[in-house]
Amino acid sequence: MTKPHAARSLARLFLRAIVIAAASTAVRRWWRARAEDPAKHEDHSAAFADRETDAENFDQTRSSGPDAMRDTVQRDWDAVDEAADQSFPASDPPAY
Repeated sequence: MTKPHAARSLARLFLRAIVIAAASTAVRRWWRARAEDPAKHEDHSAAFADRETDAENFDQTRSSGPDAMRDTVQRDWDAVDEAADQSFPASDPPAY
């Protein structure tokens, strides 16, 4: 290998290392910010909204509807969504 070729290879390797380090730092910061979301407390199950239940509740059932869920809903609920959520954990789904 000639010296200019070796220098270019080393520069490319160094540039790749910088890009990988920057990307991993960005992902780590995003992950930590997501994990530290104060709206999501981990002292109860994932399905429960805050103040919906507590860890001492042996039954672990929640009220029906999107307001009782911890995560925000992705779309508006219709009558079928409401009926299915109200019937859970029954074995028979609503007849819509």
